[in-house]
Amino acid sequence: MNSPDYPTSEHPTVRGVQFSQIEPDEAGMPGIAPSSIDLLKDVPLQVHAELGRAKMVVKDILRLGVGSVIELDKETGEPVDILVNNKLIARGEVVEIDGNFGVRVTEIPGR
Repeated sequence: MNSPDYPTSEHPTVRGVQFSQIEPDEAGMPGIAPSSIDLLKDVPLQVHAELGRAKMVVKDILRLGVGSVIELDKETGEPVDILVNNKLIARGEVVEIDGNFGVRVTEIPGR
């Protein structure tokens, strides 16, 4: 069968690829060599603490002004979601540290 991308007299060279075996660690999880994970330690990620969400129609958003209140979908005292690259990784409580807000991790889902 001739490919329209290649002239009939030339064919691409196709070779098999062999991957190294991933060995499980003591917990039975696939292991990653420490040198491999070190490559990722300096990769920047977006971290967000989400207090809550609200759905609003455009006309209500246009009415917002100084002093407006937006009702969120979470109740007082509920944990805030901690998202990394828009994926939930933990929940926590809002704290104040030297005049700045922070989040103390209280739960890591799936652990």
